[in-house]
Amino acid sequence: MKKGMPAKIIDGKLEAEKVLKKLKVLISGLKKRPGLAIVRVGEDPASITYTGSKEKKAKELGFYTEMHILPKDAEEFALLNEVDELNQSEKIHGMIVQLPLPKHIDEHLVIDAILPHKDADGIGPVNMGNLLRGKNLVLPATPKGIVRLIESTGVPIKGKHAVVIGRSNIVGKPIALLLQQLHATVTMCHSQTKDLEKYTRDADILVSAAGIPGLVKKEMVKKGAIVIDVSMNRDKKGKLVGDVDFEEVKKVAGYITPVPGGVGPMTIAMLLENTVWCMEQAPKNI
Repeated sequence: MKKGMPAKIIDGKLEAEKVLKKLKVLISGLKKRPGLAIVRVGEDPASITYTGSKEKKAKELGFYTEMHILPKDAEEFALLNEVDELNQSEKIHGMIVQLPLPKHIDEHLVIDAILPHKDADGIGPVNMGNLLRGKNLVLPATPKGIVRLIESTGVPIKGKHAVVIGRSNIVGKPIALLLQQLHATVTMCHSQTKDLEKYTRDADILVSAAGIPGLVKKEMVKKGAIVIDVSMNRDKKGKLVGDVDFEEVKKVAGYITPVPGGVGPMTIAMLLENTVWCMEQAPKNI
């Protein structure tokens, strides 16, 4: 990239549409429609938006979809019963339980209850364990999408130094493992990391999933780096923003994802791709 040129925007919507277009063609040729179940507990506005987007895209592609909504005070056993019924349903090939769940429900217990070959989000213990072993089956949707976005730049991942900010089970840990599989050298940072800037300034690939608005400043980013902003936060004015100070960081980065319009659309695309994979392959391989 020429000196002084702003970063190229990694268009998550465009990349997601490429995936969805291929999926639609594939689904049109199948004898059976892939079935996706979405389970939500309560009426959290963000969760309503996320689940609604997933359901809408699935229907557009020709999926059979079921939306299951439980009240916010639903007992844990009621949610587990819902998951068990979906596990047994022949119409459902993949399911997601929208997170976060109310505090009185054990999130891990619920995710653990989803059958591995119906775990469309790829965050259950069997699929995460396989990822750790390098035997990828159903990959976590968001990390899978992040890798696709990085690959869309045309910059090889092999040999690069990647820094991941955040250590969640949904994003931080699995994206670190995936980047290692692709032969990047990975440094994981988190809320207790001292002198964060020391690590981020050395990153060829910087993935931030900390959930802290404006955490990543211009001076923290290496010139020409690929910057992937995973978080979706609300600033003091209520505007949707990520971890990265987008307007400033794009002046030094080589490639950067916007918020919104970056990782979010790819997560949905990967979720739907995973569901089709679950229908076509998983029962024979897990």
